[in-house]
Amino acid sequence: MRPVALRLSHDLRRLKEIKAISLKIDAKRQMLPEYRDWIDGLVAADAGVGTGIAAEVAPTIMVWMIDIGLYAEALDLAAFLLRHHVSMPARYNRDVATVIVEEIADAALKDQAAGNRFPLDILERVEELVDGLDMHDEAPAKLFKAIGIESLMAVEAAEATPELGRAIEHVLGDLRRAQTLQPRIGVKHKIKRAEKLLAAHATAFPPAPEQDGDQQGSDAA
Repeated sequence: MRPVALRLSHDLRRLKEIKAISLKIDAKRQMLPEYRDWIDGLVAADAGVGTGIAAEVAPTIMVWMIDIGLYAEALDLAAFLLRHHVSMPARYNRDVATVIVEEIADAALKDQAAGNRFPLDILERVEELVDGLDMHDEAPAKLFKAIGIESLMAVEAAEATPELGRAIEHVLGDLRRAQTLQPRIGVKHKIKRAEKLLAAHATAFPPAPEQDGDQQGSDAA
Protein backbone atom coordinates (compact mmCIF):
# COMPACT_ATOMS: atom_id res chain seq x y z
CA MET A 1 0.00 0.00 0.00
CA ARG A 2 2.87 2.36 0.68
CA PRO A 3 3.98 2.62 -2.97
CA VAL A 4 0.53 3.71 -4.15
CA ALA A 5 0.33 6.30 -1.36
CA LEU A 6 3.73 7.67 -2.33
CA ARG A 7 2.70 7.73 -5.97
CA LEU A 8 -0.39 9.77 -5.12
CA SER A 9 1.68 12.27 -3.13
CA HIS A 10 4.06 12.64 -6.06
CA ASP A 11 1.25 12.99 -8.61
CA LEU A 12 -0.64 15.55 -6.52
CA ARG A 13 2.50 17.68 -6.31
CA ARG A 14 2.90 17.41 -10.07
CA LEU A 15 -0.71 18.42 -10.68
CA LYS A 16 -0.34 21.40 -8.37
CA GLU A 17 2.46 22.68 -10.58
CA ILE A 18 0.23 22.57 -13.70
CA LYS A 19 -1.86 25.69 -14.28
CA ALA A 20 -4.05 24.88 -17.32
CA ILE A 21 -7.09 22.70 -16.64
CA SER A 22 -6.72 20.95 -19.99
CA LEU A 23 -3.13 20.04 -19.13
CA LYS A 24 -4.19 18.79 -15.71
CA ILE A 25 -6.74 16.51 -17.37
CA ASP A 26 -4.13 15.21 -19.80
CA ALA A 27 -1.80 14.50 -16.87
CA LYS A 28 -4.52 12.62 -14.99
CA ARG A 29 -5.20 10.54 -18.10
CA GLN A 30 -1.53 9.56 -18.14
CA MET A 31 -1.36 8.90 -14.39
CA LEU A 32 -4.52 6.85 -14.02
CA PRO A 33 -3.28 3.51 -15.49
CA GLU A 34 -0.66 3.33 -12.74
CA TYR A 35 -3.44 2.98 -10.16
CA ARG A 36 -5.64 0.57 -12.12
CA ASP A 37 -4.45 -2.73 -10.62
CA TRP A 38 -4.55 -1.34 -7.09
CA ILE A 39 -8.10 -0.01 -7.54
CA ASP A 40 -9.28 -3.27 -9.11
CA GLY A 41 -7.85 -5.26 -6.21
CA LEU A 42 -9.35 -2.90 -3.64
CA VAL A 43 -12.85 -3.17 -5.10
CA ALA A 44 -12.56 -6.94 -5.53
CA ALA A 45 -11.54 -7.37 -1.87
CA ASP A 46 -14.52 -5.19 -0.84
CA ALA A 47 -13.05 -4.52 2.59
CA GLY A 48 -12.78 -0.73 2.72
CA VAL A 49 -9.70 1.48 2.35
CA GLY A 50 -8.12 1.61 5.79
CA THR A 51 -6.69 4.85 7.14
CA GLY A 52 -3.92 7.34 6.38
CA ILE A 53 -2.95 8.71 2.98
CA ALA A 54 -3.89 5.43 1.33
CA ALA A 55 -7.50 6.25 2.22
CA GLU A 56 -7.18 9.29 -0.04
CA VAL A 57 -6.21 7.27 -3.09
CA ALA A 58 -9.54 5.65 -4.00
CA PRO A 59 -11.74 8.78 -3.74
CA THR A 60 -9.11 10.83 -5.54
CA ILE A 61 -8.99 8.32 -8.40
CA MET A 62 -12.79 8.43 -8.59
CA VAL A 63 -12.62 12.18 -9.21
CA TRP A 64 -9.89 11.75 -11.81
CA MET A 65 -12.05 9.20 -13.62
CA ILE A 66 -14.86 11.73 -13.79
CA ASP A 67 -12.47 14.44 -14.95
CA ILE A 68 -11.32 12.39 -17.94
CA GLY A 69 -14.79 11.10 -18.81
CA LEU A 70 -14.63 7.54 -17.45
CA TYR A 71 -18.06 7.93 -15.89
CA ALA A 72 -19.09 4.27 -15.69
CA GLU A 73 -15.79 3.33 -14.04
CA ALA A 74 -16.11 6.25 -11.64
CA LEU A 75 -19.59 5.13 -10.61
CA ASP A 76 -18.37 1.57 -10.02
CA LEU A 77 -15.78 2.98 -7.65
CA ALA A 78 -18.29 5.39 -6.13
CA ALA A 79 -20.58 2.50 -5.22
CA PHE A 80 -17.67 0.91 -3.34
CA LEU A 81 -16.86 4.17 -1.53
CA LEU A 82 -20.48 4.71 -0.49
CA ARG A 83 -20.85 1.11 0.63
CA HIS A 84 -17.84 1.45 2.93
CA HIS A 85 -18.62 5.00 4.08
CA VAL A 86 -15.31 6.32 2.76
CA SER A 87 -14.70 10.05 3.26
CA MET A 88 -13.44 12.38 0.59
CA PRO A 89 -10.04 13.99 1.23
CA ALA A 90 -10.46 17.30 3.06
CA ARG A 91 -9.38 19.32 0.00
CA TYR A 92 -12.68 18.50 -1.75
CA ASN A 93 -14.85 20.02 1.02
CA ARG A 94 -17.71 17.64 0.13
CA ASP A 95 -18.76 14.08 0.77
CA VAL A 96 -18.65 11.29 -1.80
CA ALA A 97 -22.32 11.52 -2.76
CA THR A 98 -22.17 15.27 -3.36
CA VAL A 99 -18.99 14.99 -5.40
CA ILE A 100 -20.53 12.31 -7.63
CA VAL A 101 -23.69 14.32 -8.21
CA GLU A 102 -22.08 17.70 -8.77
CA GLU A 103 -19.13 16.62 -10.89
CA ILE A 104 -21.14 14.42 -13.25
CA ALA A 105 -24.09 16.82 -13.44
CA ASP A 106 -21.71 19.69 -14.19
CA ALA A 107 -20.06 17.65 -16.94
CA ALA A 108 -23.47 16.87 -18.44
CA LEU A 109 -24.69 20.46 -18.27
CA LYS A 110 -21.49 21.67 -19.91
CA ASP A 111 -21.95 19.22 -22.80
CA GLN A 112 -25.62 20.10 -23.14
CA ALA A 113 -24.88 23.84 -23.18
CA ALA A 114 -22.56 23.18 -26.11
CA GLY A 115 -25.37 21.37 -27.94
CA ASN A 116 -23.99 17.90 -27.29
CA ARG A 117 -25.66 14.86 -25.78
CA PHE A 118 -24.62 13.19 -22.53
CA PRO A 119 -25.24 9.53 -21.63
CA LEU A 120 -28.65 9.48 -19.96
CA ASP A 121 -27.94 6.08 -18.43
CA ILE A 122 -25.01 7.60 -16.53
CA LEU A 123 -27.18 10.37 -15.10
CA GLU A 124 -29.90 7.91 -14.13
CA ARG A 125 -27.33 5.67 -12.49
CA VAL A 126 -26.11 8.62 -10.41
CA GLU A 127 -29.69 9.29 -9.35
CA GLU A 128 -30.14 5.68 -8.31
CA LEU A 129 -26.79 5.53 -6.52
CA VAL A 130 -27.46 8.51 -4.27
CA ASP A 131 -31.19 7.97 -3.81
CA GLY A 132 -32.15 8.76 -0.22
CA LEU A 133 -28.77 10.28 0.71
CA ASP A 134 -28.76 13.68 2.41
CA MET A 135 -27.10 16.60 0.62
CA HIS A 136 -27.65 20.28 -0.04
CA ASP A 137 -30.45 20.94 -2.53
CA GLU A 138 -28.17 22.59 -5.09
CA ALA A 139 -26.51 19.29 -6.01
CA PRO A 140 -29.62 17.20 -6.82
CA ALA A 141 -31.13 20.26 -8.53
CA LYS A 142 -28.24 20.18 -11.00
CA LEU A 143 -28.70 16.46 -11.50
CA PHE A 144 -32.44 16.68 -12.19
CA LYS A 145 -31.82 19.60 -14.54
CA ALA A 146 -29.27 17.54 -16.48
CA ILE A 147 -31.59 14.51 -16.58
CA GLY A 148 -34.52 16.68 -17.64
CA ILE A 149 -32.59 18.39 -20.43
CA GLU A 150 -31.20 15.12 -21.75
CA SER A 151 -34.59 13.45 -21.62
CA LEU A 152 -36.22 16.46 -23.29
CA MET A 153 -33.81 16.21 -26.21
CA ALA A 154 -34.60 12.51 -26.45
CA VAL A 155 -38.39 12.94 -26.58
CA GLU A 156 -38.12 15.85 -29.02
CA ALA A 157 -36.16 13.60 -31.37
CA ALA A 158 -38.40 10.56 -30.85
CA GLU A 159 -41.12 9.38 -33.18
CA ALA A 160 -44.56 10.48 -32.04
CA THR A 161 -46.45 7.53 -30.55
CA PRO A 162 -49.25 7.24 -28.00
CA GLU A 163 -46.73 5.98 -25.44
CA LEU A 164 -44.51 9.07 -25.78
CA GLY A 165 -46.85 11.10 -23.60
CA ARG A 166 -45.75 9.28 -20.48
CA ALA A 167 -42.10 9.98 -21.29
CA ILE A 168 -42.84 13.69 -21.74
CA GLU A 169 -44.62 13.76 -18.39
CA HIS A 170 -41.52 12.18 -16.83
CA VAL A 171 -39.36 14.91 -18.38
CA LEU A 172 -41.62 17.56 -16.88
CA GLY A 173 -41.36 15.88 -13.50
CA ASP A 174 -37.56 16.01 -13.52
CA LEU A 175 -37.43 19.64 -14.67
CA ARG A 176 -40.02 20.75 -12.13
CA ARG A 177 -38.22 18.88 -9.38
CA ALA A 178 -35.01 20.73 -10.29
CA GLN A 179 -36.85 24.05 -10.10
CA THR A 180 -38.45 23.15 -6.77
CA LEU A 181 -35.06 22.32 -5.27
CA GLN A 182 -33.42 25.43 -6.73
CA PRO A 183 -35.88 28.03 -8.10
CA ARG A 184 -33.10 29.83 -10.00
CA ILE A 185 -31.66 26.68 -11.59
CA GLY A 186 -32.65 27.93 -15.05
CA VAL A 187 -35.15 25.42 -16.39
CA LYS A 188 -38.25 27.59 -16.96
CA HIS A 189 -37.73 27.67 -20.73
CA LYS A 190 -37.19 23.91 -20.80
CA ILE A 191 -40.39 23.39 -18.81
CA LYS A 192 -42.34 25.50 -21.30
CA ARG A 193 -40.89 23.46 -24.17
CA ALA A 194 -41.91 20.22 -22.49
CA GLU A 195 -45.40 21.55 -21.70
CA LYS A 196 -45.85 22.63 -25.32
CA LEU A 197 -44.69 19.21 -26.49
CA LEU A 198 -47.10 17.48 -24.11
CA ALA A 199 -50.00 19.64 -25.31
CA ALA A 200 -49.19 18.84 -28.94
CA HIS A 201 -49.01 15.15 -28.07
CA ALA A 202 -52.39 15.29 -26.35
CA THR A 203 -53.88 16.89 -29.48
CA ALA A 204 -52.35 14.25 -31.74
CA PHE A 205 -53.27 11.37 -29.47
CA PRO A 206 -56.40 12.31 -27.49
CA PRO A 207 -57.40 9.91 -24.75
CA ALA A 208 -59.94 7.31 -25.77
CA PRO A 209 -63.47 8.06 -24.51
CA GLU A 210 -64.49 6.04 -21.51
CA GLN A 211 -66.97 3.26 -22.16
CA ASP A 212 -70.28 3.47 -20.30
CA GLY A 213 -70.49 -0.02 -18.84
CA ASP A 214 -74.02 0.38 -17.55
CA GLN A 215 -75.32 1.68 -20.88
CA GLN A 216 -73.56 -1.13 -22.74
CA GLY A 217 -75.13 -3.62 -20.38
CA SER A 218 -78.60 -2.14 -20.95
CA ASP A 219 -78.13 -2.22 -24.71
CA ALA A 220 -77.01 -5.83 -24.56
CA ALA A 221 -80.13 -6.75 -22.53
